[in-house]
Amino acid sequence: MHTTVFERRPPAASVIDHALRATRHSVFWLDDITPPSYPRLLGTHLADLVVVGAGYAGLWTALRAKERDPGRRVIVVEARTVGWAASGRNGGFCEASLTHGHDNGATRWPDEIGRLDELGRENLDAIGETVARYGMDAEFERAGTLSVAVEPHQIEWLAEEEGFLDAAATRALVDSPTYLAGAWERDETALVHPGKLAAELARVAVAAGVEIFEHSRVVDIDSEAGSRPIVRTKDGAVRAAAVALATNVFPSLLTRTRLLTVPVYDYVLMTEPLTAEQKAAIGWEGRQGIADLANQFHYYRLTRDDRILFGGYDAIYHYGRKVRPAYEERASSYRTLASHFFTTFPQLEGLRFSHRWSGPIDTCSRFCAFYGVARGGTVAYAAGFTGLGVGATRFAADVMLDLLGGTPTERTELKMVKDKPIPFPPEPVAALGVTLTKWSLDRADHNQGRRNLLLRTLDAVGMGFDS
Repeated sequence: MHTTVFERRPPAASVIDHALRATRHSVFWLDDITPPSYPRLLGTHLADLVVVGAGYAGLWTALRAKERDPGRRVIVVEARTVGWAASGRNGGFCEASLTHGHDNGATRWPDEIGRLDELGRENLDAIGETVARYGMDAEFERAGTLSVAVEPHQIEWLAEEEGFLDAAATRALVDSPTYLAGAWERDETALVHPGKLAAELARVAVAAGVEIFEHSRVVDIDSEAGSRPIVRTKDGAVRAAAVALATNVFPSLLTRTRLLTVPVYDYVLMTEPLTAEQKAAIGWEGRQGIADLANQFHYYRLTRDDRILFGGYDAIYHYGRKVRPAYEERASSYRTLASHFFTTFPQLEGLRFSHRWSGPIDTCSRFCAFYGVARGGTVAYAAGFTGLGVGATRFAADVMLDLLGGTPTERTELKMVKDKPIPFPPEPVAALGVTLTKWSLDRADHNQGRRNLLLRTLDAVGMGFDS
């Protein structure tokens, strides 16, 4: 077993201590906006559609419903505030892929992957068009992603990619001593400001007539045969013709889907703004996002004011599928990220991190969203985005609306939409399985990417990680 580049070139502990000393435990993207507040749901309401959750999936569903039928009464109920969870704290990579990468989709739906790739590009185009049409200040930029090899065995994975770059050409774009090769895909990824995108989706939806209620946690959905479902909160209720569930990583309101996802915590650091000299030292003149090719990978990008967001690598599961604020503060994960940051960019030693944050990702065994309906076709759901929901949530919104409409469409007839992921087992098997899988992925990164028996078995039964 060999050591990885991040183990061979660690920075001094004093460099990490200095960088983290004044870090604020808060989400930069949400600190960077002042969103409007929306009222609490009180009393009983009638609606044509009620959407549970005011993240990207819920807001896209509400907006797309009004675009399809402006006369429809649409209500969104949110447990806390617009975009406060995964939608406001992600890295801002808005991908064209609906299947968590072409390879993952090709493995699972080989007969559909060509069309799925096309639909993904159409979806990303539509997001850009929507941003432009409504004048949304979401910092949307079609910058693409630079994938980088940081271990010798990863070079061949990139060699046949369009836009392949050798080490010198890669380092001419962004200068890191860890880069051995790269491939710049220029049109399949847009970067966004996550907090602004959520706030702007809410603004545009309200302007279209959508009603948003914050601090209104849904506690139950009453559904009796032949009657409209009733969505209940502590202080109010909405009786609606249809319900769309966009609750992401939080426990599903439908028993049938509760074993289909597990919450996995992801960790992120944000630097102070780079000076002109610091930016010149790494030569990052483009606006492309960057990701390495390890199983435990890092993703990073520049903000508008030239901070660097650096996240990924650690993916932490807690026994019992728990989602708790206490899990967001994990010093060892932040120190690991800081160490890997300065291994990637030793030129930036002395730079401080201004923000650190974490949160759970709704991970499913097929690594991309799944969809369905319940309660006699009156309740639709989408979940399991596994970290690639910034773009895919818009597609999911259209799928949910199609399913609630009851008339088959190209989207609803896709095998990708009809299929469900393999459920995760109950505890304690789930925790053991996640732990062994993470260990195996780490071993693969230390063994030229070779997958052990556990990973090969998971691949064979359709639970293998391939993004």
